[in-house]
Amino acid sequence: MAVSGLGLPTRLILTPGQAADSPQAEALIDGLATEVVVADKGYDSRAVVEAIESRGAKAVIPSLRNRKIQRPYDRDRYRDRNLVERFWHKAKQYRRVATRYDKTAKNFLGFVHVASIRILLR
Repeated sequence: MAVSGLGLPTRLILTPGQAADSPQAEALIDGLATEVVVADKGYDSRAVVEAIESRGAKAVIPSLRNRKIQRPYDRDRYRDRNLVERFWHKAKQYRRVATRYDKTAKNFLGFVHVASIRILLR
């Protein structure tokens, strides 16, 4: 999920529950005009940071604990990551998003889009 600086959804990629986050990072940021990309430790990989920096944006991603050389990051900017968490909190107010009843990913994604539109219109 990518959100704007106001916490409004801009892009969503649905993946299986067991899939890692970081392989989707490049697809999430591709084509977005952004100066800063804030992400959690799940996105801490050389490939993700290079993809962000190649687009001229700054990567604000804390390093994994087991990384030999800890990469510095802007802690004040990292606080903005809660915008994503707050969006998901709002989306999960819709029972059909919080508890997936749909059999197909297409139907579930459609309802997540409907919930996102309702959040945008508030």
